Amino acid sequence: MASSKPSSDLDLVALIPAAGFGTRFLPLTKSQPKEMLPVVDKPTIQWVVEEAVASGITDILIVTGRGKRAIEDHFDRSVELELALEKAGRTRELERVRAVAELADIHYIRQKEQKGLGDAVLCGARHIGDRPFAVMLGDTICIDSKPCTGRLVEVFKEHRKPIFSVFKVPPMKTTSFGIVGGTPVGDGLMKVDRMVEKPPPEKAPSDLGILGRYLFTSCIFDELRKTGPGVGGEIQLTDAMAACATQHDHDMLALTYTGQRYDIGNIPDWLAAHTQLSLDSKYGKDYAEYLKGLEHD
Repeated sequence: MASSKPSSDLDLVALIPAAGFGTRFLPLTKSQPKEMLPVVDKPTIQWVVEEAVASGITDILIVTGRGKRAIEDHFDRSVELELALEKAGRTRELERVRAVAELADIHYIRQKEQKGLGDAVLCGARHIGDRPFAVMLGDTICIDSKPCTGRLVEVFKEHRKPIFSVFKVPPMKTTSFGIVGGTPVGDGLMKVDRMVEKPPPEKAPSDLGILGRYLFTSCIFDELRKTGPGVGGEIQLTDAMAACATQHDHDMLALTYTGQRYDIGNIPDWLAAHTQLSLDSKYGKDYAEYLKGLEHD
């Protein structure tokens, strides 16, 4: 992830859906939001917020639900903790704690019912208004020399078309993603003409799956208001995207992402992400030595 904060001439908002129950992590998520599960030394959702900031977006709306108060507390000031750290002379820890609260202007709204990703995005309509906005799934971490969302911002500035990131999906995993098809229009860039939610391999239009990073215009809200329940009985964002592209005469673009994508959607993938990112972190040398020790036990 880039360390600098690029400026943007767009009045952008980032919407981060974080209202799900996290049922695949039970009982771990019975009283702790899935988005607060640690990856290396910070919660998953902080990785996502930091990507937004690195992409030039500091107005962030997190869509939460009941039992998600820990997310708000994490990005808030903790006066008692700060005072204790200051009194103990632990300057480095104090700076890190304060930095979290100063990352961005973060707002919160609750999704009243679990009606799917499309409904979660629609919850942000009043805050976002007519501005273009990014949607960044709170259980997906993207690591590259340039932020994934930042790349979408660059292409959007040039084309002024809704755009989202895709990545290559193994055939046996198409049933876990929205799969797209279309016509190449540039290096890694596609004009999308088909989007199918979680198709079996034989019905998938390509091997490119939707990654969890989007940049929309407000037309998506018009379609979400008209979109009925789809796969799983939920309001599918993919259905509204397809309608927005065709009914509004707007091209929908997809940009192939070539960096590292880490899925925090289930326990095996979360453990793998934690291990891989820990090995790449400042703790990597010690952690690698520990893992080597396990191999010889």
